[in-house]
Amino acid sequence: MRRCAGHAAGIMRGMSPHRPPRRPHLWLPLLLASQLAVVVAWWWLGWRVGLPLLLASHALCLWGVLAPGSRLFGPVLTRLPDGAQGVWLTIDDGPSDDTLPLLDLLDAHGAKATFFLVGARARARPELVREILRRGHGIGNHSQTHPQAVFWALGPARMRREILDCQRTLSGIAGQAPVWFRSVVGHSNPFVHAPLRDAGLARVGWSARGFDAVEADVDRVVSRIAADLAPGAIVLLHEGAGHGRNVGMVAGVLARIQAQGLRAVLPD
Repeated sequence: MRRCAGHAAGIMRGMSPHRPPRRPHLWLPLLLASQLAVVVAWWWLGWRVGLPLLLASHALCLWGVLAPGSRLFGPVLTRLPDGAQGVWLTIDDGPSDDTLPLLDLLDAHGAKATFFLVGARARARPELVREILRRGHGIGNHSQTHPQAVFWALGPARMRREILDCQRTLSGIAGQAPVWFRSVVGHSNPFVHAPLRDAGLARVGWSARGFDAVEADVDRVVSRIAADLAPGAIVLLHEGAGHGRNVGMVAGVLARIQAQGLRAVLPD
């Protein structure tokens, strides 16, 4: 990916935030050990102890899947490392009709962003992918088909296809492989991290969001995000939402970033 202007000034102070999973199957022996402990507790102490332990262990696993910042099954970057001097704008779900207006807006503010793209949408509009890169922004993997309702429950074969098919699609269009991945809706079940390791992808979460994919009120979205703006923040934004106001929301966020003396930069 192209590097943003000023990267040499050391926004990461020598620390790379890009860390693909190293042990993507570590969750399995830990899960088996936890369930063995539940069985032993149930056997020796009875159901009054065993049943709550069983429910708690299952609730923990579900939290690990649904919580966007959970590291239960693998690593996720939710903030830039200490010493970062800017914020990272990330824009999900494109390319779309919003892509070119967003690029013009980013140019007008001297800002950089990473666009997390859906493979099937990129394949339909490859010129927009190339334009993102031509203007000095980054691209990331956001699955091949964006199965929003079921991504959290995908099995290992379908999960691998979603991630690696998108990787091949974007690599073929851009001539370079993305290095960042964002889970659909932020959900990451135990089968996400093995294909990430194989593709050299690091999972990215966020620290500031405004629910702009579903919220139509520009001021409310911008205010929610502004409350969490600080050096090192990772900002979640979207394009192409049905309410049609994503460009105005990004404009409001960029204005708040400048008002706080921050810069929108790329981490890589």
